[in-house]
Order: sequence, then structure tokens, then C-alpha cells
Amino acid sequence: MANWVERPCDPYPDCVNSSKSKNLLVTGSSGLIGSEVCVYFAQRGYTIHGVDNNQRAVFFGPQGDTRWNQQRLQRDLPGFVHHELDIRDRTRVLALLKEVRPAAIVHTAAQPSHDRAAAIPFDDFDTNAVGTLNLLEAARQACPESPFAHMSTNKVYGDAPNSIPLKELETRWEYADPTYENGIPETFTIDQSKHSLFGASKVAGDIMVQEYGRYFSMPTCCLRGGCLTGPNHSGVELHGFLSYLVKCNLEGKEYRVFGYKGKQVRDNIHSLDVARFIAAFVEAPRCGEVYNLGGGKANSTSILEAFKLTERFTGKAQVHSYVDQNRIGDHICYYSDLRKMRSHYPKWDITKSLEETIREIVEAWQLRRAG
Repeated sequence: MANWVERPCDPYPDCVNSSKSKNLLVTGSSGLIGSEVCVYFAQRGYTIHGVDNNQRAVFFGPQGDTRWNQQRLQRDLPGFVHHELDIRDRTRVLALLKEVRPAAIVHTAAQPSHDRAAAIPFDDFDTNAVGTLNLLEAARQACPESPFAHMSTNKVYGDAPNSIPLKELETRWEYADPTYENGIPETFTIDQSKHSLFGASKVAGDIMVQEYGRYFSMPTCCLRGGCLTGPNHSGVELHGFLSYLVKCNLEGKEYRVFGYKGKQVRDNIHSLDVARFIAAFVEAPRCGEVYNLGGGKANSTSILEAFKLTERFTGKAQVHSYVDQNRIGDHICYYSDLRKMRSHYPKWDITKSLEETIREIVEAWQLRRAG
């Protein structure tokens, strides 16, 4: 192992993609980000190997089912290969990576809910932490030079962002400390805070991705997402803020607001812009990097503000109720500081505005309801 430890990390390995076919392995391929990545890379000549076992339906019930998205990929992407595989199955993960030997790996599979994690702690940790380790070690054995992009989460910071002084505005909370005028940077602490069990399991996976990058000099990155969204999201109450909000609006269903007066703020990034950044990383990878991948301040919104934007596109009033109890570990105000991302990858930037994103989500739900 000594040669792995001592080898310096080349931020732009010459060997990447040089000796293998352009196979891309995407875990969670039927989910929002996974499917967007599949489409984006397929359009650029990659053969896509999707790994998904519809575990979202197990976690969230029929409303979380993603088979429709799997079928869309199989129908629309030439050469798409679906692998019905649970990332917790270490033996099969190792075998698949050795068989496919992908030019790049995009890991989006996860148990993504705070509340669900508390009810299924073993499933949550085994999926988010152990599943990530299985993939990393399989990649190290089969294709250590291939870029490995991991969808982490801003919940690795726990509720530490809530310690930042805030000011209350008419429709949102906002940072009162000018240090965070541009949002939360990657240097923000992840310690001494309450994460939820979901946040803790994602921290474990996040740190392991960094460690494989730094210890073994593998080209890895953690993408600490804010609210990742888009028209292909199967949003449910426990995960998928904007998608679920729009769905409730169109169906006239009550949307429950949990605490903070509905003024809690999130930055929203369209799944296409996530895929574009992953492509930038695959093209010029670095070892053990971390990026706060969100919509930034310009694409941030509170729940109250999201109600108004959605109503503008649907013409329907949002039915909602208020629960005077915030979710454990929930952020009062969070949006990502994008300056490090823009510095490392200056050709990348946000292309989808918040308004355009909500419009696309509205139209997508309308089509699904009509079909």
C-alpha cells in the first residue's frame, strides 16, 4: 500500500479515460440527479450503466416509485444498461465494477430523508455510509484512475448554520453576519452540531470519499448539495421540497410547513446544472475535493416565497397548514457559497433560474397527471 500513500495527487491525471471505453456508471440512476446525469453524458457519447433497485419506493412507498424514470431511460437512451443492484451488496458491487471498468463513476444513490432515517437507522447507514464504501473500494480495485463524483449533502454541516446570527425579513430569514453574504463555504464546521441520523450517515460517506481521494490519490469529490430539484423528481413529503410543494398545489392537497414561520430558506439547483458540474469535474478531476453544490443566493427561496412563485405558474392557491415544530437538525437559512466551484471550474455556472425551474416542475407534474 505504501506506493498509494506516497504518490502525490495529480489534480489532472493523464490516465483518466485514456485506456477504457467511455462507460459511465451511475448509481441511483432512476432518481432525479442520476437520471439527469445519464441523459447528459449519453448525449456526449458515453455508454451508460445505471444502478438502481427502486429503493426509493421501499423508503417512501408508492409515491417514491422511480420505475417510470428507469423505463424512460431504457426507452430514450441508446445502449443504456440497467443493473438491478443494491449498493449494500458488496460482492455484486465489486463484481460489477470489475466487469464494467467505467471511465467515471457518479454516485447518487442514497437514503435521503432526515425523518425516515430515524425509523430505519440500519438501512440508512448501510445505504449511505457502507454502500459508499463498497463503491469506493470497488473503484480502487477496478479503476482507481476513474473520476468518482459523490452526491453528498449540506446536512453534513448539521444544524451548525443555525448558530449564524439571522435577521427576520417579511418573507424569509437572512444572514445578519456579512461573513456569509455569499452563503456557506466549504470551510464551515461539521462538528459539534446535531445532524440527524441521515446527516451523520452522509458525513461518514462524505469523509470516506475524501479519504480515498487523499489517501489513495484517487480523483474523488464530494458535492454537498442544497435542494437538488427539477422536473424529473418524484417528490414526497419527507424529501423533495419544491417538487412535492408543486404536486400539493396542483392536487389541492395540504402542504405542511414545519416551524420557522415558513420563512426557512433553501437554495435550489436544477438537476441539469448539477450534471453540468459533474461533467466539468470528470473532464478535469481533482483528488479528495469538496464543493457546496447549490443554487446560491440568487436561487434561494423560503417556503412562503415558493408558495407565491408556484401560484404564479399554476394559477391555484396553495393549501397549507403550519406545524409549530421544526424538523430535528433542520436549517433555518442555508444557501451555498459558489465561489470555490466557480474558481476551480470557471466555465461552469448556474444556467437555470429559480423561476424557470419551478415552471418546469409545474409542467412536468401537469403532464404526469394528464397521462
